[in-house]
Amino acid sequence: MATYILQRVILLIPVMLVVGIVVFMLVHLVPGNPAAVLVGENATAEQIDAAKEKMGLNDPLPVQFFRWFGDAIRLDFGDSYFSNQSVTTTLSQRKEPTIFLTAYALIIEVMIGVPAGVIAAVKRNSIIDRTLMIISISGAAIPTFFMGILLILIFAVRLKWVPSGGFVSISEDPARHFKMMVLPAFTLGFASAGLLARLVRSSMLDVLNEDYVRTAMAKGLRFRTVVNKHALRNALIPAITVIGFSIGGLLGGAVVTETVFTIPGMGRLVVGSIARRDYPVIQGAIMLIASIYVLVNLFVDILYAYIDPRIRYGGG
Repeated sequence: MATYILQRVILLIPVMLVVGIVVFMLVHLVPGNPAAVLVGENATAEQIDAAKEKMGLNDPLPVQFFRWFGDAIRLDFGDSYFSNQSVTTTLSQRKEPTIFLTAYALIIEVMIGVPAGVIAAVKRNSIIDRTLMIISISGAAIPTFFMGILLILIFAVRLKWVPSGGFVSISEDPARHFKMMVLPAFTLGFASAGLLARLVRSSMLDVLNEDYVRTAMAKGLRFRTVVNKHALRNALIPAITVIGFSIGGLLGGAVVTETVFTIPGMGRLVVGSIARRDYPVIQGAIMLIASIYVLVNLFVDILYAYIDPRIRYGGG
C-alpha cells in the first residue's frame, strides 16, 4: 500500500503538468486582450503595448508558461491583472462559499442517491423502482441553471420560504446561512444524486444475485439484515468512485450555480475573470480545482482497500 501511494503521488507531477499546459493554452486561445481591457477602450496602441510588456504578455507563450508553472508549483499563481492582489489571496477570500456549497451538494447527493438506488434495487420492477428511476433521469437531464431558476421562482419568489440568492457566513448567522444555501445546494446535488442512484441500483442488483447473499438468506437471516450488512457494503464500492469523481463535477458546477444564485464564491470569480481576461485568476482557480480533483481520486483509490479487503495493490 505504501509503495502504491508513493507511486500515485509521484504521478501527480506529470498529471498536473498536463493540466497546466491545457489550462494555459485554452486561456490564451480565448479571443481578447487583457491589456486592452485594463487600460480602457480609449487607450492608444502605445499604451496597450506598454501594458502588455508590463504584464509579461509580449514574451513567447512557452516562456510565459514555464514562468507561470514554475511559480504555481510553489503555490504562487501570480497577481490579478485588475485587483493588484495575489491570486492566492483572491481565491482564499472566495473559498468559503464554494467549499460550503460543494460540501452541502455532496451531502444531498449521497443522502438522496444511495437510499434511492438501494430502494429501487430491492423493489425491482415495481412502481417504486420506476418512479425513482424516472426522477433520477429527470435530475440528470435538467440543466443546472434551469433547475436553479425554477427553484427560485417556486420557493423564493412565489412561496417566499427562502432567499433567492446571496451568501452569509455560518459564523455570522447560522440560520440564515442554511436558508440561503438550501436551494443552490439542492440544485447542484440533485443531478449528481440521479446518476448515483442509477449506479447504486445497478450495483445492488448484481450483488443481490451473488451466492453469498443467497446463502445468508438460506440461513434464515432477515432480508433487511442481508441488504444492510452484506450486500450494501460491496454495492457501494463502485459508488465511491462516482462520489469521488462527482466532487470535481460539483466544483465545476459551482460556476453556474453560484452565478444563478449570486453567491460570491470561486465560480462567480472565474466567470468575472473570463469576461475581463484576467489570466492569472482563471489559471489559478482551475489549477486549484484540478488539484483537489486529483487528490480526492487518490484518496478514493486508497479507500478501496479499507472498504473491500479483497482489493490489494502491488507492493502494499
